Amino acid sequence: SIVRDSSKCILCGRCISVCKDVQGIGILDFTKRGFDTEVAPAFDYSMADAPCVYCGQCIQACPVAALRERTNIDDVWDAIDDPDKYVIVQTAPAVRASLGEEFGMPVGTRVTGKMVAALRRLGFNNVFDTDFTADLTILEEGTELLGRIKNGGKLPMITSCSPGWIRYCEIFYPEFVENLSSCKSPQQMFGAIAKSYYAEKMGLDPKKMVVVSIMPCTSKKSEAARPEMEVDGIRDVDFSLTTRELGNMIKQARIDFKRLPDEDFDKVLGEYTGAGVIFGATGGVMEAALRTVADILTGEDLENIEYQAVRGIEGVKEATLRLPIGGVETDVNVAVAHGTKNAALVLEAIKAGEKNYHFIEVMACPGGCVHGGGQSHVSSKDRLDVNPKVNRANALYAEDVIMANRKSHKNPEVIKLYADYLKEPNSHLSHKLLHTHYVAKKQYVIENQDDFDDLI
Repeated sequence: SIVRDSSKCILCGRCISVCKDVQGIGILDFTKRGFDTEVAPAFDYSMADAPCVYCGQCIQACPVAALRERTNIDDVWDAIDDPDKYVIVQTAPAVRASLGEEFGMPVGTRVTGKMVAALRRLGFNNVFDTDFTADLTILEEGTELLGRIKNGGKLPMITSCSPGWIRYCEIFYPEFVENLSSCKSPQQMFGAIAKSYYAEKMGLDPKKMVVVSIMPCTSKKSEAARPEMEVDGIRDVDFSLTTRELGNMIKQARIDFKRLPDEDFDKVLGEYTGAGVIFGATGGVMEAALRTVADILTGEDLENIEYQAVRGIEGVKEATLRLPIGGVETDVNVAVAHGTKNAALVLEAIKAGEKNYHFIEVMACPGGCVHGGGQSHVSSKDRLDVNPKVNRANALYAEDVIMANRKSHKNPEVIKLYADYLKEPNSHLSHKLLHTHYVAKKQYVIENQDDFDDLI
């Protein structure tokens, strides 16, 4: 997911600082001496063999592009140009709040309509929204949570949307792997549904379909490549691009982004609710889940759906909700952590017996997806005047407010998907398509020591 170009490095140490002090991981440091000094993982390991979680915060910190994502732009152009391929694209909610910055717009400008128009002009056969499967994730994850609480399952249940967090848990806290939700991320769910339900509905051959994701995240590239992310030998997602890569593609095509008209996502897999939109901000997954779970448990269409306690950019947020579970009023304790260093604080508190939670949302990146490693760069000068985490999150919350439907279980296309295909959340077919498993991993992969992914 991440490559290094040591020839560009100015040894400023920003990547070292953000990895160690902000994320609490510390895989990078100065190595060698004198004029041979460079920044690298210990023992000159590659990024792939070191315990890097691919969050990309080092890329955000680097002022000279010595660190960048491994690009898949050419692969996507080749797929679009192949007449035998049917290429569809999905865009994560956080992308719309950052893409405009690639074209000189103010930080946090929401450009949903122009983004859709640009993707159509790039040549994609369909333009869909990952928010659709964000809504789907809530139905699957919420059902899984209620099942664990009612049946004595492994608690706390921890979200599995962030691949950087998943890798962090597998490497540094393997004892919590069983606590992870078995749900795939919305990116992977989309690919699985596109190549099954949508392919069947539209009469398409899934083997000729190419699913491209536009994500705010560098770690999504490694997630798409995980061996378990396929169904019957067909990969869920073929290529994952960052927001910056999409910006580059639009520039390569010489599209005047600012002058594009606003267009809507294609139907079926482009329908979404406000709950799906706020997935991009820290606390958004938790709030979306609570909106649905509270309605299901109370049997009411609750009007007070803005859970302010889980919003904001504090490192760790907590809340307690009193909900009827199994006919008994139960205090449900939830927590939200963003940034792997904050995630570690929560996990250590659980291990020490200091905290008792039912449900935890974790995002690997500070601020959540809106500040992912694949988002547009914001200069140090601009950061004096604006906070990209806040501005971009506010753009998503502003879209949530204007949506006709703000609860995932009210998405009409998700309802139709269950009625016509999946039958019910956590059904046998749902588990086949939408769920996965995670395993503990070693911190350093010694057998691959000679394989380097950096540029020399």
